[in-house]
Amino acid sequence: MDSGHGASDNVAMTPATDPDRPRPSSLSDLFFSFTVLALQGFGGVLAVVQRELVERKRWLTQEEFIEEWAVAQIMPGPNVANLALMIGGRYFGLPGAMAALSGMLAVPLVIVVLLAVLYGHYSDNAAVAGALRGMAAVSAGLIVATGVKLASALKKHPLPLAWSLPLALLAVLFMVVLHWPLPYTLASLGGLGCVLTWRRLKP
Repeated sequence: MDSGHGASDNVAMTPATDPDRPRPSSLSDLFFSFTVLALQGFGGVLAVVQRELVERKRWLTQEEFIEEWAVAQIMPGPNVANLALMIGGRYFGLPGAMAALSGMLAVPLVIVVLLAVLYGHYSDNAAVAGALRGMAAVSAGLIVATGVKLASALKKHPLPLAWSLPLALLAVLFMVVLHWPLPYTLASLGGLGCVLTWRRLKP
């Protein structure tokens, strides 16, 4: 009997083990990729992260990005920093996680400090205040556009759209209208979504 193909044929390929998938080539690649990503992300980081990691570098599929981003959101700390840690750790372990996080924080930290100093001097200027309000509007538009783009991945989700869309709308209702704290919204709707998905996937 030939069992030569053994367990290796039954192991699901992941982005970190599939040789045909695009992946960061080194710790330096991770560091500079996340530095460039962070420098583009002022005010609209979600849109930039999705474009860079899914569409440009293809380190993640749309579905994988949504799953990773969901986990990053429920972890303590900034979402994008959590995502950097997860992606870096997936490919290079702890050194990769530290390289990705360093790229996300190092240069932007210096720039933010300099901008904070400038803002302290010019915050009363009407032109500066108007420019910041305009940037806020653009940032909101970027987030909405990214949400619409990511919604296409729901077609492949185990939950049918008839269930997924009401959950999404309830999340908006809880956060925007009822002003529920994020932990309550995640615990209630997130828990319900996990239970419904588990029941759909259960053999």
